[in-house]
Amino acid sequence: MSYPDTYYKRTLAEDKVRPVLTGTAECDAVIIGGGLAGLTTALQLTRAGHAVVVLEAESIGFGASGRNGGFVSPGFAIGSDQIARVAGAEAARKIHLLSIEGVDFVRDTIRDLAIKEARPQPGLMSVLRYDDGESLKAHVEHMALAYGYELEYLGREQVRSVLKSERYFQGLRDPSAFHMHPLNYLRGVAAEIERSGGRIYERSAATASALAGAEKIVRTAEGQVRARHVVFTTGGYTGSLNSRLKRAFLPIATYVMLSEEAPDLIREAIATTDAIGDNRRAGDYYRLVDSGKRLLWGGRITTRAASPAALARELRREMTGTYPQLSGLRTELAWSGLMSYARHLMPQIGEMQPGVWHCTAFGGHGLNTTAIGGKLVAEGILGESDRYRLLQPFGLVWAGGLAGLAVAQLTYWKLQAQDWWRERAA
Repeated sequence: MSYPDTYYKRTLAEDKVRPVLTGTAECDAVIIGGGLAGLTTALQLTRAGHAVVVLEAESIGFGASGRNGGFVSPGFAIGSDQIARVAGAEAARKIHLLSIEGVDFVRDTIRDLAIKEARPQPGLMSVLRYDDGESLKAHVEHMALAYGYELEYLGREQVRSVLKSERYFQGLRDPSAFHMHPLNYLRGVAAEIERSGGRIYERSAATASALAGAEKIVRTAEGQVRARHVVFTTGGYTGSLNSRLKRAFLPIATYVMLSEEAPDLIREAIATTDAIGDNRRAGDYYRLVDSGKRLLWGGRITTRAASPAALARELRREMTGTYPQLSGLRTELAWSGLMSYARHLMPQIGEMQPGVWHCTAFGGHGLNTTAIGGKLVAEGILGESDRYRLLQPFGLVWAGGLAGLAVAQLTYWKLQAQDWWRERAA
């Protein structure tokens, strides 16, 4: 399976071809999956002197980690109140602090490893599509008091001065959040893992495993790995290798499109370098790339992979409905990717059995949360902390199989209808 044609592939700084695993490799930990969670786990373990092997079925960053919107901002796909109802108020506070830590971790990694090709750009705006400034002001106050985290409230005039759309009302700006080129970031992390002695094998899908003993064995088509720890970080591309993991998530497809080069036209609509996201479930998210020459626009979810071209037409309708002045902006490229969603809509991080770890279900949570998940697993393996247990209330519950997919799609349509009515009332 070839890497899809995406903006990130076209602007990839380094396209190193890594070897296929042959023969037997021995290590302290084998990581299955070369996305952000897996590479972060491997990075932290190699930094601590552990021998690590990463097995990637395709190429580094092949899945959602390498073809997403590139947003790095704190928070989760569900609100803190929902998290508190399941985990308790104090745990919910600590969980949110983890997401803030994840933003700092990614930023610090870019700086420490000098991954200039990640092109970090500060600032993220979250905008309302209905009039409710008071709720945003209350949120700003809460974040400052509870976490010491500063957000900037933007009134309607401020929002519309930079986003030239009648669709938007108030907004929040997070100056500490940022957006970046995720695939170049992953390649930079992979290079550091190898520099530190870690081994990464591409086109080396794990096909079988023996996990009961103290020594774990993971087999590929041409080789095998023997290790004390196994970490599953396969996300939306999890196959049948681990049935417990596969039944605990839903593969959800999301879609992104890239515009032609048209900086003057784009500037008529969007006069900010901040990344933008609206407040709808599976709403629009977008940002300028190539120094403002192009617009990268994402959104929509489906429970079955659909044609990127067909979904691009829907994304385009959203874009021109929001910004009629961009009706002449042509779409140059569109792609999709699979994310993993748990039924409880939270990440799934933990130890399934002694020496067997999982770090998955990051759909909708952002790059920072995926990264901090990998860091927590590494801390658990190293015996440095048991912070991964904060996510224990959000376990590997059955996601419902085909019925779960149907319910997820119906729920999405219901939420879309609720969004439509709420915006119409505004």
